Amino acid sequence: MRRHLNTIYVTSENAWLRKDGANIVVEVDGKERGRSPLHMIGGVVCFGHAGASPALMAACAESGIALSFLTPHGKFLARMEGPRTGNVLLRRTQYRVSDDPALTVPIVRGIVSAKTANQRTVLRRALRDHGERKDDTARGVLQSGEERLSHIARHAVAADEVAVLRGYEGEAAAVYFGAFDTMIQGDRESFHFRGRSRRPPLDRMNALMSFLYAMLGHDCRSALESVGLDPQVGFLHADRPGRASLALDLMEELRPVLADRLALTLVNRGQVRAQDFAIDEGGAVSLKEEGRKAVLIAWQERKKRELRHPFLDETLPLGLVPHVQALLLSRHLRGDLDGYPPFIWK
Repeated sequence: MRRHLNTIYVTSENAWLRKDGANIVVEVDGKERGRSPLHMIGGVVCFGHAGASPALMAACAESGIALSFLTPHGKFLARMEGPRTGNVLLRRTQYRVSDDPALTVPIVRGIVSAKTANQRTVLRRALRDHGERKDDTARGVLQSGEERLSHIARHAVAADEVAVLRGYEGEAAAVYFGAFDTMIQGDRESFHFRGRSRRPPLDRMNALMSFLYAMLGHDCRSALESVGLDPQVGFLHADRPGRASLALDLMEELRPVLADRLALTLVNRGQVRAQDFAIDEGGAVSLKEEGRKAVLIAWQERKKRELRHPFLDETLPLGLVPHVQALLLSRHLRGDLDGYPPFIWK
C-alpha cells in the first residue's frame, strides 16, 4: 500500500522556498521558518505571493512532488509538475470511455450514488451526535433529508443515462444543503448557512467549505496523475477548457467525508471563529491567515485518521482514500476490475 506523505502548506506572504541538500526550506524575510526532507513530502501548496527557487522546482519535478500556487482565498493559479507518469494506453482508454455513454454510465452511477449515500451519512451522524439537543422541527428537517437522500440513491443506482444521473446529483445536493444549516451547533448567527455560494463565497461557512474543497481538489488531482490518468477528462463533469473534470468527479464522493464533516466539526467545536474571516466591500468572505493555518492543521489531522476501506477491507488513513479511488478507477479502465467501486463512508 502507498505510504501517506505530508503536504506542506505555505501561508506566509512573500515566503521563499528553496532546496538545501535533500531538504525543502521555507524562508520568510530571510529567516528560516521550517524545513522537511523531500522524500517525506507528497505536495507543496503555496498561498499568496510565495516563490520557489529553480533548484527546488527541479527537485520537486524529479521526485514527483506537485508544487501548486493558489490565491490567499484558495483559488487555483498554477501548478508545476514533472514528466507525466503512466502509459499512454491508459489515457487513450480513458478518452474512449468518456466518449462512450454505455461505458460512462456505470462509472457515473457509482459516483453519484456514493456521493448521495455519503451525504446521507453526514445527516445521520448529525442526528446521532446532536439529535437530542434539537427541537422537533430541526430533527424533522434532518430525518426528512435522510429519507429523501435514500430515495434518490435508490433511483440513481437504476439510472441508465448520464443526464439523468446529473439530475439526481443536483437534486441530492439541494436536499443536503437545504438541511446543512440545521447541523451547525456553534455560533449559528455568524455561521448561518443560506445555501451554497461560491466565486465568491458569501458567508463564512461557504468560505470555509470552498477552502477545504480547494485542498481536496489538489489531493484528487495529484492522486489521478500518480496513477497515470488525465485529470482534465472526466465522466460526470463535462469537458471544459481549464477545468480538471476527472478531479472534480473524484471529489464528489469524498466531499461529504473529508470536507463537509470537517467544516461542521471546526465550527461546532469553536476551532474557527467569526473573527477568522474577512468580508470585503462586495460581500465576498474569505479566511484570514490565522484562520487558514487553523484549518490546514485540522485538515492534516483529519487525513491521518484511519478507517476501513469498504472495497479493499484494509485499514488506511483518510488521506490515502483519493489515491486508492484513483487506483481503483485506473484498474477498472484497464479491465482488471469489472466496475469502478466508489467510496461509501460508513
